[in-house]
Amino acid sequence: MSEIKLPEGAPEEVITAAHVREIDLALFGHNGTLSLITLDNGMDHNRPNTFGPQSLASLSEAIKVAEASSSIAIAITGKPFIFAAGADLSALSFLYDREQALAIGKLGHDVFRKLGESSKPTFAFVNGLALGGGLEVALHCRYRTVATTAFTALPEVFLGLVPGWGGATILPKLIGPKNAVQVIILNALNNNTMMKSKEALALGVVDAVFEPADFIENSIKFAASILNGSTKIERSDFTKNESEWSEAINSGKAAVAKKFGGAEIPQAIKALDLIAAARTNSLGAGFDAEDQELANLTMSDPLRASLYAFNLIQKKRKKVEGAPKPALARKINKVGVVGAGLMASQLALIILRNLKVPVVITDLDQERIDKGLAYIRGELTKLVEKKRMSPESAARLSSLVSGSTDKAIFADASFVIEAIFEELELKQKLFKDLEKIVSIECILATNTSSLSVTKMSDGLANPERVIGFHFFNPVAIMPLLEIARTPATDDATTATAVAIGKELKKTMVIVKDSPAFVVNRLLTRFMGEITDAIDEGTPPDVADSAMKPLGLPMTSLELLGLVGPGVALHVAETLHKNLGDRYRISPTMQAFVKEGVKSFYIKDEKGGLNPNPAALALIKAGNKASTAEEVRVRALKALASEARMMLDEGVVSTAAEIDICMLLGCGWPLHLGGVLPYLDRTGISEEVNGQRFHPAGVASLS
Repeated sequence: MSEIKLPEGAPEEVITAAHVREIDLALFGHNGTLSLITLDNGMDHNRPNTFGPQSLASLSEAIKVAEASSSIAIAITGKPFIFAAGADLSALSFLYDREQALAIGKLGHDVFRKLGESSKPTFAFVNGLALGGGLEVALHCRYRTVATTAFTALPEVFLGLVPGWGGATILPKLIGPKNAVQVIILNALNNNTMMKSKEALALGVVDAVFEPADFIENSIKFAASILNGSTKIERSDFTKNESEWSEAINSGKAAVAKKFGGAEIPQAIKALDLIAAARTNSLGAGFDAEDQELANLTMSDPLRASLYAFNLIQKKRKKVEGAPKPALARKINKVGVVGAGLMASQLALIILRNLKVPVVITDLDQERIDKGLAYIRGELTKLVEKKRMSPESAARLSSLVSGSTDKAIFADASFVIEAIFEELELKQKLFKDLEKIVSIECILATNTSSLSVTKMSDGLANPERVIGFHFFNPVAIMPLLEIARTPATDDATTATAVAIGKELKKTMVIVKDSPAFVVNRLLTRFMGEITDAIDEGTPPDVADSAMKPLGLPMTSLELLGLVGPGVALHVAETLHKNLGDRYRISPTMQAFVKEGVKSFYIKDEKGGLNPNPAALALIKAGNKASTAEEVRVRALKALASEARMMLDEGVVSTAAEIDICMLLGCGWPLHLGGVLPYLDRTGISEEVNGQRFHPAGVASLS
């Protein structure tokens, strides 16, 4: 096997060693021995096994030893709780030679296929997490068992790649094209959904499921039963029904187009091509095709962009830029939530579930409070019904939440967050009232989306304990939390806010208190360009289609319907007042709010979106129409201009923080690698600002 060196500048490989030991099958009902290969990188469970060149060489040697031994079968498993997380991707962004990329793909195939082509029966005992190449090495084996606690997936399309070590060829033949499209395409694009053990068994990805306590023993028993003939696994031949394959591929293409608004997603299309070819390809031909596609994608900007975005998300989950020392954080014993509407109730629920401390909500009348409490307890009941929470846990949490019309109930709270109407005077009065009730160490947080946190704390005796704590809707799903410090906010308050955010499993960015912080400021700026184009005379369908080639999760006018014209107009007015005329007030939006029009679109009986006649009637368009391309360019230029101003103002300290906010706060597509690398690659950054946001080579080959 030829040696493959890591590209220059790549981090040193953490080697996953492959250890071989012989297991006597006499205790399991069969004569002879089983060669058991165990993958172990020698690290703790926080660093899963991965496959780089040296790790693959170690596995190759282990298979060679097992083949040469007197054993009658070969099995592969992982260290405790971890099977393998796939290829070591840390070196991919340093590859600039297609031949080297091609060689890495071939190396994986050369090693893994030894298990599929072995003269001995081969087994994979998937004892824990198996992702990408980790699942692919198992697919090369003839039989597979999985632990009930294990999760498996082929996330390559999510990352800008294709399953390139056998997955795109073997899996369709094993479980059929429809199921393969689900696992390889749909799961990957649905936030990288992983299969639970029962699902993997139902799909035919694995042959048996065992509890983790005696997983290896039962897996060896299973292997022995296969060897002695008492257990037989029947495999279906899915290659005969050509129409079934065509239907599966077409449904996959339709799903990709729907999710990304028709934008071209190269890795998804290439993966579908490989699945389609698997019907007639031999394994060898399929593996060769995977090698070529993997090399092509490795040398493409979409992969660099996806890796940049993925690595950024992983990094920011672990570390909050500018966070004070964790030791400064105060202990939270009780949380107060001012408001009992939907947003406030969502906040109360997520705090209750994660902090597991008493949570009290207040509102103007008992009816609203009862509605909020009913929502919270109803959500707990749903979790029990879905078996995501035990009845005992739900009952305990339910007992911890209460409500009152009297804010005096917050007297012993250590953290109070408000989610009332977006009106500065109301919030200022609320904080002054709360200051008279709560202890001096109680933190006062606001979930405002656009108002000045600093102004909210005007006149307070202790403005240092006021902080912005901006969630995104729906609270339980959206991963971003913007933490806004005012000039007066102290480190203890900030450290406590960060500690709470970590408990809530949010990715946090600390921002300077400024109008609309990061996400809403940028969203409002580029959405304003869309509505301005409509006001100028661009047909609404043309303006709304402008951003579709980017693959955003929804169009601008669809997002407007989700946010609501009232909220959008309020944010625009706040930004216009504080930042000037570049945030123009749309007469169309004013008309929508005045006439109570909630959305530009209405759903038909089939769930499709059609223009709302009431909305169309309110548009007073000019005679200056633009093309979709012109609207897109002006919106992107506006983003570039606004982002540069935000960095110059110190709203955040780095361009990467703007990228993470847009990735996690508004669903900026992973394959574009963050908004600022995209603006760099397209040349818009330099055209607008005379400079890039990132150094050359970040999220691209150039």
